[in-house]
Amino acid sequence: MFDIGFGELVVIGVVALLVIGPERLPETVRTASLWLRRIRGGFNEIKQEIQQELHNDEVMRELRKAGDQLQSDVAAIDHDLRSAAEPPAAPIAPGTAAGKQEDSPREKAAE
Repeated sequence: MFDIGFGELVVIGVVALLVIGPERLPETVRTASLWLRRIRGGFNEIKQEIQQELHNDEVMRELRKAGDQLQSDVAAIDHDLRSAAEPPAAPIAPGTAAGKQEDSPREKAAE
């Protein structure tokens, strides 16, 4: 996190020993480590909440996409059902102009 090497930690320890003194140093180290754990825990909690929110957003996008797909499928099925429910066209009566087949060119020539 801070990119501190072993030599730098030794220097910090010696300075802390000289400034704080040998009697209060263990208590100070415990207090500092407690605060560091609390801060680190707070950052981890915030990180987890952000990841959960990002995951929730992704799930919501996928749900919307699936909902849109379902709506289009329902519309297509509704269209198919409506077209199947329409009455068929009236049958063509034999002998009418629409039901009469055209004569082939050979038949026309024979007449």
